[in-house]
Amino acid sequence: MYFQRKSLEDLIQENTKVWACDKEDCNGWIRDNFSFETVPTCHLCLSPMISSLKMLPIISNSNKNMKSLQKGRLIS
Repeated sequence: MYFQRKSLEDLIQENTKVWACDKEDCNGWIRDNFSFETVPTCHLCLSPMISSLKMLPIISNSNKNMKSLQKGRLIS
């Protein structure tokens, strides 16, 4: 039995500023507008990250100033 799949709506993509891991064998990256630090470190290997561009679907972030927020909270 074959069910015809409806094609998914094309997602609009744009060049997005991201932070990519500097280490060659690591694939870690994060969108700039979702990072808490001005120059983040890779969460996978703890190496420094470099700024670059990547074609990604558009995602809006309602919190415009993520870098001013605290990274985490201490659990007691």
